[in-house]
Amino acid sequence: MNNLAAVMTDIRKFEFKEVPMPTVNAGEVGIAVKDVGICGSDIHFFNGDAQKIFPDALPFILGHECGGVVYEVGAGVEGLKAGDCVAIEPGVPCGKCEMCQTGRYNLCKKVRFMATPPHNGGLQKYISFPAHKTYKLPENMSTMEGALLEPLSVGIHAAARGGVRLGNSVAILGGGCIGMCTLLAAKACGAARIIVADIVNSHLDKALEMGATDVVNSKTDDAVARINALTGGEGADVVFETAGIAATAAQTGYVVRRGGTIVMVGNILGDVPFSFRNIYIKEAQIKGVFRYHSTYPTAIEAVSSGRIAIKQIVTGVYAFADAEQGFVQALDNKEQCLKNVIHID
Repeated sequence: MNNLAAVMTDIRKFEFKEVPMPTVNAGEVGIAVKDVGICGSDIHFFNGDAQKIFPDALPFILGHECGGVVYEVGAGVEGLKAGDCVAIEPGVPCGKCEMCQTGRYNLCKKVRFMATPPHNGGLQKYISFPAHKTYKLPENMSTMEGALLEPLSVGIHAAARGGVRLGNSVAILGGGCIGMCTLLAAKACGAARIIVADIVNSHLDKALEMGATDVVNSKTDDAVARINALTGGEGADVVFETAGIAATAAQTGYVVRRGGTIVMVGNILGDVPFSFRNIYIKEAQIKGVFRYHSTYPTAIEAVSSGRIAIKQIVTGVYAFADAEQGFVQALDNKEQCLKNVIHID
């Protein structure tokens, strides 16, 4: 068995290199990687933005949305065997700190997260991974769906943080991959009205296809006025900021209803001009989302049962040899690309 990796060696450049076969230690499984989703954080590396934070990271292996097949089981592992199709939860927390002990392990300061330096990612044929963060997939789920559980988990965690329940009205500001996963999660929770706002018509068309009841083009319409009109002047019960930009973050307080909840999902690096008056006069809540925790079993059940059709978010599948092209398309063709997946034979 020879291991081959798509190694990022420069901005917008991959080289295929032979890398050592992973050692499968006690408590770990060896996984033949089959599908890897391209995440926004991968794109930040690919276009050079992440090098401002990790200046010495290259050469580096990207990819943390992974599904594959177990080929070896380490000592002490139970519940997994060679041949099992699995999904990988890419963050491995310490298990000992206060956040881990209270169940919020996504906030562990010592978490080891795939494709975040110095930890290489899954764009390689074989990896080893802790068994307790490796989930066996039901027979009716593919390894591609296993890879897509990672972004879906963000949407599920966001919906849980927002307390979305049967009959709620929901506004999602941003129709990218995470916005769509939030849409799917909110729909599965029973939201009655789901409004998606974005500036790209193809994203809005996709949102309607995936279950949004209403869409708003923020480029041509007054998004705040339109969302408020669609909710009878009350605003939405739960508002999700998923675009990760200051403009949509500033809108959240104007479209949340009295007593409602704002959930900040997008990764906004700069400062945001925000009217807190809208928050206190409405007694609204603002909650943050950082990745997810305890979501994979729920995500697997939702996809396996047919309640969430996660493959709807996939807009392109690329062979391993064409991984660089898949990344280029994800970066340069954002209007048409929601989620590209690299398939490894």
